[in-house]
Amino acid sequence: MGRGRGMGVGMGKAILDRLGRFGQFLWAGWAGVAGLALFAALWQAGHERFGAFILPAPLETLAAGWTIAGNPASWILAGTTTLRAVEGFVLAGLVGTAGGIAAGYSPATMRLARPILTVLIGVPPIAWIVLAMIWFGSTDGTVVTTVVVAAVPVVFIGVAEGAVTRDRGLDDMARAFGAGPLARLTTLGFRHIAAFLFPALTVALGSAFKVAVMAELLANTGGIGGALAAARANLDVAEALAWVLIAVAGLILVEHALVHPVRAEFDRWRDAARPWGVKR
Repeated sequence: MGRGRGMGVGMGKAILDRLGRFGQFLWAGWAGVAGLALFAALWQAGHERFGAFILPAPLETLAAGWTIAGNPASWILAGTTTLRAVEGFVLAGLVGTAGGIAAGYSPATMRLARPILTVLIGVPPIAWIVLAMIWFGSTDGTVVTTVVVAAVPVVFIGVAEGAVTRDRGLDDMARAFGAGPLARLTTLGFRHIAAFLFPALTVALGSAFKVAVMAELLANTGGIGGALAAARANLDVAEALAWVLIAVAGLILVEHALVHPVRAEFDRWRDAARPWGVKR
């Protein structure tokens, strides 16, 4: 009876802890709203300066986006692009994280990986799109492959930097107390690497959506890129900007639904180490 009550109390505390962090996240969103309001004001100023054909008003673009959202086929296009971008992002995250950890813990691996990274970073994404079109044709493979190639170096470099700059004194202390390589990696290494990993993942996710839309437009594989191509052919700037906003909305949704919850779990120890109400 007492044991079950203790488990219930522990579960209740865990739920309250997550609800509290979710409330802090919502409250912190006011800064983002203020930034979006400033961006909308600058957008409106550009519209008044250059005219509707060059830069439609924000409200006109939102109206076009509302019209697009009312068409069920548009949801399929947005979902297709989001799925392709997330598939490439997840693959890039797994490959980049594994490679970055290996390189950070092995100088020989780092020396072997540097020229490969130079090649991947030096080749522009549009060249990879052309190659992927030759390899896979106008299919999802073209988009996903291009996203992976563009995002892997970002994650790899971030994770490798985190692994290289880890505190080796703590590592030696854990070894002295009998901790094996896996235990040291999970209890010490990951905590430090996470500070470099999640910013890299955020950048990689943004690159995934940008590259996915560009690959869809050039390879004619549908999705938001295909819709942008149609808007370009019709010289409909408002519709084109509306699709851009939809792509950005998909990026923000995936980031806050996929990346930030995992980061919050990794960063719990940081919040526990801070005084109440003090934020850095």
